Order: sequence, then C-alpha cells, then structure tokens
Amino acid sequence: MTAIGIQLGIIVGYLFLALAIGLLAYRVTERTAEDFYLASRSFGTIVLLFTTFATLLSAFTFFGGPNLAYAQGPEWILVMGLMDGIIFAILWYVVGYKQWLIGNRHGYVTLGEMLGDRFGSVGLRGLVAGISLFWLFPYVMLQQMGAGAALSGLTAGALPFWAGAALVTVFMIIYVVLAGMRGIAWTDTVQGAFMLVITWVAALWVLDAVGGAGAATAAVAESNPEFLALGSAFYTPEYMLSTAISIGFGVAMFPQVNQRFFTANSETVFKRTFILWPVLVVLLFVPAFLLGTWAAGLGIDVPAGENVVPILLNEYTPVWFAALVIAGAMAAMMSSSDSMLLSGSSYFTRDVYRPFIDSDISDRREDLLGRVGVVVFATATFFASLSQPGTLIEIGDLAFSGFAQLAFPVLVALYWRRTTLSGMYAGIGGSQLFYLLSVFTPFVPATYFGWNASIVGMLLGLFLTVAVSAATTAAADERQSRFFSGVDR
Repeated sequence: MTAIGIQLGIIVGYLFLALAIGLLAYRVTERTAEDFYLASRSFGTIVLLFTTFATLLSAFTFFGGPNLAYAQGPEWILVMGLMDGIIFAILWYVVGYKQWLIGNRHGYVTLGEMLGDRFGSVGLRGLVAGISLFWLFPYVMLQQMGAGAALSGLTAGALPFWAGAALVTVFMIIYVVLAGMRGIAWTDTVQGAFMLVITWVAALWVLDAVGGAGAATAAVAESNPEFLALGSAFYTPEYMLSTAISIGFGVAMFPQVNQRFFTANSETVFKRTFILWPVLVVLLFVPAFLLGTWAAGLGIDVPAGENVVPILLNEYTPVWFAALVIAGAMAAMMSSSDSMLLSGSSYFTRDVYRPFIDSDISDRREDLLGRVGVVVFATATFFASLSQPGTLIEIGDLAFSGFAQLAFPVLVALYWRRTTLSGMYAGIGGSQLFYLLSVFTPFVPATYFGWNASIVGMLLGLFLTVAVSAATTAAADERQSRFFSGVDR
C-alpha cells in the first residue's frame, strides 16, 4: 500500500470509529430537545471536563497555534496555555457556576433563553442568538479550512484542500445529526485523552529524531535567536494581554462551551472541573506549540496556506504515526465543529424559530428541525471555507473577539439586580456595533495604543450596560427573581 493510502486509511478509519460511538449514543438518546442538546444534564466530572476540553481543541489550537509559534516564536504558549487557561477557569466559576444554578432551577437550554426569560424579552433572546450564530459561522468555517490544509499537507497535495474540507464536513454532519450532545461528549472524552497523549508522543518522537531538546533548542537559537527572548515587536505586552483576555472571555460565551455550563449533574462536578481545567490546557498546549517553534529551527519549509505540524511529522516520524496524529487532530476539529453545529442548531430552534415563528412546536418537531439546521449551516460554512479568507489565527481571533463582546453584559446581568432590559440592549448592541465597525470599516481603528479594539469594545459594553441600567427602570415583564431567588450559593 502506498504512503498516501496508509495515511488516508488511518484518517478515515479514525473518523468511522468516532461515527460508531455516535451511532451507539443515538440508540440511547431520547427524542427530546433537552436530551439532544444537553444529554439531560447528566455529565459527571470526567465527561464534562474532557468534552469541554475536546470542544476547544480546534484547528485554531492544533494548526493555528503551532503555525504562529513557527512564524513568531513560542510566546503563544503564554497567551493560550497559561493566561487563557487561568482566565477561562475563573470565568468557568464566575459565569458558569451561576449559570448552572439558574439553568438547573429553571430548565434553560441556551444563553438567549435564560436572558430572554429574565428580562421578559423575546427580542433580547433573538438578539443574543443572532449574534452567536453570526460569530459561530467563521469558527465552524475555520475547522473546515484546518482539515483541508492538514490533509493537503499530509499527502503532499495529492488530496486537494477542498476534498479534505469536504471529508470532515460530511462526517461531522452525519455525526451531529445522529449523536446529539451525548454522543459528542462520549467521543470528546476519548478524543481529548487521546490527543493529550499523542501530542506528547509526537513531541518526544521528534526530539528523539533530532538529538533531544537541547539540540532542537540550539537549532532555534542559531536560526531564530529572537525566539529565545521574551517578547518581540509582534508579542508586545498589549497584544498578548488583549488577545488572551479576548479569547478567554470569548470562550465563555461560545455557544458550544457556554451550553456545557448547563450539563453538570451536580455542584461537586462543576467545581471539580474548573479546578482541573488550567492543568489540562497547559499539558496540551506546551508540546503542541513547541513543535511549531522547533520546526523553525529545523529548517522545515511550510508553503503558503499549509500547516507546519503535518509537514514536520512527515519529516521526522513514520507515515502511519503522522497520519494517526493528523487523524486525531481532525477528530478533535470535528469535536469542535459538531459541538458548534449542535449549539448553533439549538440557538436557532429555541431562540429564533420557537419564539418568532412557531411557539407551539412539539419537542419531536424541534428535534427534527435542529438536525436539518445542522446540515444547512455546515454546508454553508463549507462553501465559505473554500475561499480561505484569512489565516486560522486571524479567523479564530475574529470569532473569539466577537463573542467576547457579550461577556460583560452577561456578567452584569448575573450579579447586579439593577440591570435592566434597556441596559442589556445598550451594552450588547453598543459593543457589537463598535467591534463590527473596527473589523469591517476604516472608520474605527483596530488598535488603541497597542490594545485590540476587542478590549475597547468590551469595556464599552460594560459601561453602557451599567450606565443605561442605572438611568432606567425595570420594565413590568422583567423578573429579577429568576437570577437571584433560590440561586445564591
């Protein structure tokens, strides 16, 4: 069998294994929206930890991060591995725990549903869903781009970009339509543990092939000595902090992550998982991003539009092992994509279709509509991915920052009784408008003294939410008790 045949056989075999787990989950999944979207709120510590972990193991992590370390140096470890691990762990408790208490008491499935009920507004519910679907689109597209580039690089161009993107799209559509949250979580647990182990094995294998960590670091010192100094013209303190903050707060608002705040089966489970989170993140991101850094010193040539990790592994590890790592990375990307598609589907069916089109829709019909929505959304992102509108880091940062604009209004609503519907509209709408103008028009600067416009937009959202809430009174339909009565622990 040819090398390409071995590579594709391993990758497709791994994807079919994931699909088999999805089929098993389909047999025990109830045909209700809550079971399809939240697995009936039944996750224990290991499943909740690893399904959240695997959901975030995207093309942004496995390919975008090493690519940036290859081009600019290893400080990306500090941004994603250390600062983001800590920031998101704090938000997991500050946002997630309060959200779990509220959701567990009132049976909420989505963030928009929770906010809409608290403020008595289907308009706010639809606004949160619409914003979330808007920013979810580029992040799903990013996974398809990562898969297409990974397979093209692994097979030295024998499998074109579009075919790799199509392959992962087909598998994730089938998987999500069949499996729902339960199947996704089961597969995530296996894939998260697998990727943690295989990434370390890959790093050690490459180091063994080049003579150890000392030799790899010496090669970097010779070819890119600036990589061994902390900071650079690219890695400024302002850039690193603003990027870490945007990503950390954005992750907390990602639909596929935020919904997992509703799925823990107990308070103990929830508290254990956020404590373990930073450890798990550092254990994965350090070897992944060092692979990119070492590749720069080893003289690995990465053609434009391709990813460094598949090329590095093809150079220093056997064909079957390189294919196994990429298969795992693709499965991790599929874990991100399937979770995004599932959450996006729930946001559409529960926060757009149900309140604005058919409020009497049955659970079975909502379940069917959600599965159809997955097919439509994934197909649209696939065709958009073919244009490759930016790098994985650029597209990922765009989506993270867009979601981050939701964070402060949500935090204020969760903890300040005086928050009003007018304040929420002002905070969410104002910060989103500012950030959109900074991205898509020349009229609003993208940076402010080195700080990203995302940070300015977040602060604007905080100010508007508090100021407008203080200046207005609660409408008759607003229900403060939803967030404060019986959920203060």
